[in-house]
Amino acid sequence: MWVTNVGVYRYVSMADIVDISSLVSSSAVRVIDFRYFASLQCGVDLETLCTDDLAEQSQAYESLKQCGYLLSGVRGNVDKCLYAVDEDCRTTVWTYKNGEADGRLDSFQPDEKLKKKKKLSNVRRRRDVYKTLGHGTEAESAAILAFGSLFTAPYKGSELYIDIHKSPKIKSLVEKVDFLPFVREIMIAGKKFASETIKAPFLCAQLRLLDGQFKNHRESTFTGLYQKLEALSVKNPGLINVFVMTDLPEFNWTGTYLGDLSKNSTNFKLHFIGEQDEFLARTEHELDSASHGQKFGSIPMSLDSIKKMQTHCYPHGGSNVQLYIEEAVCSCASLGFVGTPGSTIADSVEMMRKYNACSSS
Repeated sequence: MWVTNVGVYRYVSMADIVDISSLVSSSAVRVIDFRYFASLQCGVDLETLCTDDLAEQSQAYESLKQCGYLLSGVRGNVDKCLYAVDEDCRTTVWTYKNGEADGRLDSFQPDEKLKKKKKLSNVRRRRDVYKTLGHGTEAESAAILAFGSLFTAPYKGSELYIDIHKSPKIKSLVEKVDFLPFVREIMIAGKKFASETIKAPFLCAQLRLLDGQFKNHRESTFTGLYQKLEALSVKNPGLINVFVMTDLPEFNWTGTYLGDLSKNSTNFKLHFIGEQDEFLARTEHELDSASHGQKFGSIPMSLDSIKKMQTHCYPHGGSNVQLYIEEAVCSCASLGFVGTPGSTIADSVEMMRKYNACSSS
């Protein structure tokens, strides 16, 4: 069964961002870049997108677009060809071979005030991925299994992506590949920001404050940061550098604990990455040139074809690398890390720190 995840950002696949070489080196796993997969399924030659004939190019894009909708599961199941998993992070937390938890309410739910204010009717439950999609289910007979949302990092992460069936070979692989690092371009950019911009030991604060699941938990999130900074102030008197990773724009910091910190320049110095920072565009260009995702898979393209498509087809600056670089910076925070409870981004940073991604890269 091919498992496709269409969670790509414009023209860049996750294999351009995450180093999957440890997966590809195993004979138990075969991968294919989703762009090639879609072109094969849709019958569109990717190099057609590079033609000077604008009408032909437009037709090719439209064909890929329509076929992409089909493959993503947006239009539902397709006979025995495609099974569309319609659960997402608002309703489902996937577990693996944990039948006792199947169907139970997840511990992290929007509180009653938020439900009434936003008129939220959905609740989030735990579901066992094998019991729901594995042997003997409707999903098993489909050739393609399409996921819409895979928010599972706090819940054994990679098992959902790979180990759906009871294959000892695959299970062994999953146990070995608990952590997949970012590609070197991402890590180098994060480490350079830490060493050349912050230039001092620092604390990282990942504050997810605008998303629906977390918006009503601001107070508890800020409390965790406050307690950590208080402890650091007692232990290390003097200026404390803090790298802030947040979805709350700076102009909305007024009246929040972040706003108070930014004004207290005597005790705290805040650092953050701006969307227009020049090194973001430079890193995006380096990722475009590296084309990591296009070098792996059952049907790799020739270097000449990759170069041609980079030059004539794919717009530069198509990916959003800021989030990944911010995670890399946080992995280098020697004074510690404070993350938003329940956030998959926070879990990703914790995993990077556990495996010493900053130093090992």
